[in-house]
Amino acid sequence: MSVTVKITAKEVNQLRKQTGAGMMDCKKALVEANGDFEQAIEILRKKGQKIAAKRADRAASEGAAIAKTTADGTRGIVVVLACETDFVAKNADFVKFANQIADAAIAHNPENIEQLLTLEVEGGTIASRVLEETGKIGEKIEVSKYQRLSSELVVPYIHMGNRIGVLVAFNKAGGEDFLAAGRDVAMQVAAMSPVAVDEHHVDEATKAKELEIGREQALAEGKPEKMLDKIAEGKLKRFYKDNTLLNQQFVKNSKQNVQAFLHSIDKELTVSNFARIAIG
Repeated sequence: MSVTVKITAKEVNQLRKQTGAGMMDCKKALVEANGDFEQAIEILRKKGQKIAAKRADRAASEGAAIAKTTADGTRGIVVVLACETDFVAKNADFVKFANQIADAAIAHNPENIEQLLTLEVEGGTIASRVLEETGKIGEKIEVSKYQRLSSELVVPYIHMGNRIGVLVAFNKAGGEDFLAAGRDVAMQVAAMSPVAVDEHHVDEATKAKELEIGREQALAEGKPEKMLDKIAEGKLKRFYKDNTLLNQQFVKNSKQNVQAFLHSIDKELTVSNFARIAIG
């Protein structure tokens, strides 16, 4: 003969505080689990899994981008916790969860999203916590983007209320002037979205595509066949100036490029790498 366990309001509230799920969901889970908290949590997680599966085809085009570095500034991460609506993305608890994920990434330095999802945050893996939040909020939630950088100095920057996360890696460390320069360059990266550090970091496929575009443009303008390659090379140099970080016109001083700005701080200072991830 089965015995029905009486579920108290205090127990329901305790489970709600522990999981963040709704009151009725918590009560139903406790009733189904005959008052067993661990089983009730598992039931709620399964509910989250079902919701996640149901919403798997939905576009998680909103979210929060977080950029953080270690205390010594030699390593940094950028991560996006994505959701479906701007309303959820701006929720304080959602942003807090995104920061918890970023803190775990900083502490353990995972190589990729798969490794990141196995890390623990507040008693559960990030993967399981994402499912719990999916069940709680009722939207598709996922860790959609993740990058890490290490160098002599890495400077983080978050743009437009968690819409863009940026890391800038310098070839050497320095004081407050280096950190300020790093933030300025990171703002440049956020605003101008360069494709590479400089012309030497542009991949061959991009170079070939830009040369072909240059030739086609010159041909369409009626330029002589023998001049097409030379004109295309000139257009490629313009592409480098507009689209590679160190060659770009510095947004805070249009009279110099980014490399010249950095040399005004220190003659040897340059960017060794950068990372930029944006919502959507």
